[in-house]
Amino acid sequence: MTPMINAGMVFCDRHFGGINYPVGGVGQIAEEIAAGIAERGGHVVYKANAKEIITEPVTNKDGTTSLKATGVKLADGRVYRGKTVISNATRWDTFEGMIGEQRMPESEKLFRKRYKKSPSFLSMHMGVRADVLPEDTDIHHILLESWEKMEQPRGTLFVSMPSLLDPSLAPPGRHIIHAFTPDWIDAWQGMSPEKYELQKERVADEICNRLEALWPGLRGAIEFREVGTPRTHRRYLSREDGTYGPIPSRRPLGMLSMPFNTTSVQSLYCVGDSTFPGQGVNAVVFSGFGCAHRVAVDIGLEPGWPAVDKAYQGLLNYVRDRS
Repeated sequence: MTPMINAGMVFCDRHFGGINYPVGGVGQIAEEIAAGIAERGGHVVYKANAKEIITEPVTNKDGTTSLKATGVKLADGRVYRGKTVISNATRWDTFEGMIGEQRMPESEKLFRKRYKKSPSFLSMHMGVRADVLPEDTDIHHILLESWEKMEQPRGTLFVSMPSLLDPSLAPPGRHIIHAFTPDWIDAWQGMSPEKYELQKERVADEICNRLEALWPGLRGAIEFREVGTPRTHRRYLSREDGTYGPIPSRRPLGMLSMPFNTTSVQSLYCVGDSTFPGQGVNAVVFSGFGCAHRVAVDIGLEPGWPAVDKAYQGLLNYVRDRS
């Protein structure tokens, strides 16, 4: 569901620019960012379930009224106030879950008409004996047995093996295999806990059987296997239906029809795959850089061009409202 231009960048980078993994795993990125926040005088609160974005009515220069974000309320009642609020949640979780229908801006209602939720993923992490993988095994694979099944749930299977680049990620003589495939949460609803676990094992067995075509004997080399479903993504990533972001409900007017980091609620910014330029690692990183710059300009930490910003924002709003 990644926009084609972003997907092209990723695949070209894999094949022509080389593959770059942070030593120690991708978790190192988050740990370094958290350390940087603390170094700059910030504070990271863990295990904090944000339930509400606090807003207050304000009067604009033209006499109209609008909402301004002034803080966040957690599930345990704690309140954090700030000059700005930045939401990394999906557009649905941000405005339906933490703003609410009564306070939802008209622009967000239009967003729901233009975009729908993409599917989630079923992910399987395995620890296998290294001898089952040939020495020239590539790090990434895409497995699709039939073009007719490419867009079907679990039709396309993606495989990544980072321990081939960084052996420290796995014990000696072992490798990590991460296999994942698009899936919808509807296929995992209404089950008893017992049936849910049985279904996870059944689907995992099917995936392992498909992978056997690439690496014969794989099933016998598995020493650890863990499966995450769209329900897992919903629970642990706090994403409605486990979605990985929005996809157009109809043909959009280019990528500029996607919302940028600013919102119709003053001092509230959105970042991540629900904002321009969309889904995918490259796109989300771009969104993060863009949001940081936008906030820095708006609160006076970076120089800006107010006249140009106003005209540009007006153009973007015009494109989005007519897409």
